[in-house]
Amino acid sequence: MRSDPAAQGKITRTFVEDNGLRIWRGFSYNPNAFLDRKFHGGRFRVVPEHKDERTESQRGEAGMNGTWKRVGMLGVALGLILGNSSSLRAQAAAGGQDSTKQPYTLVEYNQEQACAAEKVPATQVKCFDDFVAKYPNSALLVYVFPLYVNAYNQLKNPDKVIEYADKTVALGDKVDAGTRYGVLYARALAYATLKPDAQAAGGAKAREACTAGLKALDEVKKPDNLTDDDFKKQKLQPTILFHFTCATAAMAAKDYPGAVESYKAILALNPDDLSTNYNLGKVYMAMTPPQWMDAFWYFARAVTSKGATQAQSNQVKKYLRSQIANYQGGNVCDSLTDGELNELLQLATSSADRPSSYSLPSATDISAIQKDMTIASVFTDLKAGGDKSKLTWLAACGLEFPEVPGKVIEVTPGDPIVLKIAFVTSDAEFEAAKNPNMDVKVVGQPEASRVEKDSAVHFTGTLVAYDPDPAFFLHWDKAKVKAEDIPKEKGAPKKPPVRRPRKPSGRS
Repeated sequence: MRSDPAAQGKITRTFVEDNGLRIWRGFSYNPNAFLDRKFHGGRFRVVPEHKDERTESQRGEAGMNGTWKRVGMLGVALGLILGNSSSLRAQAAAGGQDSTKQPYTLVEYNQEQACAAEKVPATQVKCFDDFVAKYPNSALLVYVFPLYVNAYNQLKNPDKVIEYADKTVALGDKVDAGTRYGVLYARALAYATLKPDAQAAGGAKAREACTAGLKALDEVKKPDNLTDDDFKKQKLQPTILFHFTCATAAMAAKDYPGAVESYKAILALNPDDLSTNYNLGKVYMAMTPPQWMDAFWYFARAVTSKGATQAQSNQVKKYLRSQIANYQGGNVCDSLTDGELNELLQLATSSADRPSSYSLPSATDISAIQKDMTIASVFTDLKAGGDKSKLTWLAACGLEFPEVPGKVIEVTPGDPIVLKIAFVTSDAEFEAAKNPNMDVKVVGQPEASRVEKDSAVHFTGTLVAYDPDPAFFLHWDKAKVKAEDIPKEKGAPKKPPVRRPRKPSGRS
């Protein structure tokens, strides 16, 4: 029932049912339907998800509560009765008949009630327009504005939902916490349906509104028959929605630190959420300069989310792999990129936060190594092991090295011809070499089969793999033996001078 303004100093209303937060009748926005975004050739949900673990009674699906239409984020039935014609009539029936006790006349009250009883949203809006034109300062606006929100929601007009939600909140302490929470909840959902340019233009107000929504939700009183834990569960999804709206508004305004703060607030409530982790990764990518390690980490958290379908996980995984490859210049061997990706995904399953020690070499780091790299320096670095060997291998794998010197230990004819060669850089090393440390696949050069054991050769080839110590071995493909090192006919092996190793010519 509407309270006596003379006694209360403001108009208040009750919004909490016996079993918890009421649902706003007629609220039709469904984030499952309207908050999908195109994602690299497919549909990708960007709304944070949370499983509804409440009982049927708590969800408002039993008894009289079953008449309320459910609304919520991803099936969670949370919301607010912002008013309907029957409740308004019941709330004001007694007081409205005695205009000496109310800050409105009986005629004014009856007109407002007639509008509230209207079932057709467009007709109701017209009725309220006439009412507001006639009574622009009516005390009943505290009920009228929320009903505008409800009507414009049914008309799928998010701009007007936002306008009248703001007008409701602007009434200040005349509006109770429950009503403020309800219209701000509706506003948050409406903001999510706006086009990007409209979101950017309204970003500042949206952040103010979602912050106010969190405050109003915190002020909502717990029903006596609900446990603290049950009420906390009911408030979880609206809390996530408000943080999500703050993050969306911050991104629209290019306030990336603000977006990080809001997305992390969601992850504090639901660390495993696919879309929030993915969106947070996008925020870090958008920064200047991009924070790549953080971006990779949260993309990996999205890939490994237990709530992700296999298709969603594969989709984000493919995207993450492409970003890692681009970050490293696009020239790293596929096998190494796959290894880095798998290592990252394994780490991401063990912690919600990125370890400070996690990093990947950038294209700049790799280029610096390649600048003065020769096959001799590659041998030295790879045999030494440790972090230097990892960086050297990233830089060397897939490169074509010219005129690599060596001593032939074994020749296996075929297609390709396989040469087992010992890498040498001097005459002394040539004489001492007894065992191979490289296998070389010679392709499209059948005359190379005339190369004989213990001969000195130089070849140009692509370095594709290596085995670390203690069985150190380099593996080459697409190789060609230098023509002058191939005998015209089989006979005594020639020993050409051993040349100094040259720098690689690039990836083949």
